[in-house]
Amino acid sequence: MSDLIKIRDVSSKYDISPRALRYYEDVGLITSTRIDNYSYRLYDKNAIKRLEQILILRKLNISIKDIQRIFNASGSEVILEILRKKADDIDEEVALLHELKEVVLEFVRQIKQADFSNGSDVRMLYDKASKIETRLSGGSYNGNPAKETVNKLLDVTEKMKKIPEVRIIQVSPFRAFSSGLDTLDKVFGPFWKWQREHIDLAQKTMFGYPNFIGFENVADETHAVWFWGVKDWVTKADTAPYELIDFEGGLYAVAMSVDGDDDICYRVYDGIKKWLETSEFESDERPGHSPLCHMVNPTEEIKRALGYDQLDIYVPIKIRDKT
Repeated sequence: MSDLIKIRDVSSKYDISPRALRYYEDVGLITSTRIDNYSYRLYDKNAIKRLEQILILRKLNISIKDIQRIFNASGSEVILEILRKKADDIDEEVALLHELKEVVLEFVRQIKQADFSNGSDVRMLYDKASKIETRLSGGSYNGNPAKETVNKLLDVTEKMKKIPEVRIIQVSPFRAFSSGLDTLDKVFGPFWKWQREHIDLAQKTMFGYPNFIGFENVADETHAVWFWGVKDWVTKADTAPYELIDFEGGLYAVAMSVDGDDDICYRVYDGIKKWLETSEFESDERPGHSPLCHMVNPTEEIKRALGYDQLDIYVPIKIRDKT
C-alpha cells in the first residue's frame, strides 16, 4: 500500500476534485485500486501517469471523447491528428476575434464622432448598434459572407467563456417524497420506476414538477437523493416505502449545463464555485444541504430542436459574512 496514493492526496496534489477523478474512472480513462477493509480509492503509479496525461490534454481543451480516442489508439497518429485540428481551430478563433475587435473599434470611432446631446447623433448610434446586433444574431445580409463568419464567432466566444452565467434563485420549502440517500443505481432504478407509477402524487407547477437530485459522497462513493414535490393531501402512507419529508429550500447559485455530459456538468459546477469567490455570496454546502440538479425539459419537441436536455446545476449559498 506504500506505493498507492489516496484519492484525497491525488486531489490535493493535482488540484482536481474527487468528483472529477471518479468521472474519469467512470468513463474508463483511469483505474483505481481497492484493498480489503479499506473503503477509499487508491491510485498506483500507472494511474497517476495516465492522470497527468489527461490533465495535459484537458489544459489544451481536448474533449473527453478525443482523449478516449487517443488512449484507445495504438500509435501516435490519432493524437497528432487531434492536435493539428486543435491548432487549426485556434487559428480560426484568432481570426474571428480579430473580426470582432474591428467591429468594436468601428463602433468606438462612431461614438467619438457623435454628440450625445444631439438627438440625430444618438439615433445614428442606435441604428449602428442595431445593425451590429442583427449581424451577431444571424440576421439576413443577402450575399454577405460575413454572416456565416460572425455566427461562427458567436459559437467560439460562447465556448471561450470561463465562468457560466450565474443566477441567484430562492427555492421555497416544500413537502416532497424522497428516495433517501442511496446508491446511484437504486435511485435511478427502483425509485425512478416507482415515482413514474405514482406521478399523480406529484405537485405540478407552471415550471413543471418541482424535483431535484442531490449528490453526496459516502465512503468515497457518490450517493444520490431524489426529491419530488407532492400535493397537499399526500400522507406518509401514500409515499411508502419512500420517505415523505419537508425539503429545506434555501438560496442557490444556478447555471445551466447539458444533461448526460458529466464533463460539462463538472465545469459548470466548478465555474459557479469560481464565481462565488468574487461575489457577495459564499457556499452553504453541508450534509443534507448538497448541490442539486434539476432537469429543464419543457417538451420533447423543444429537446429535439435544441439537440440536448437542459440541466440546471444548483449550488447552495448564503450571503457572505463580513464580520
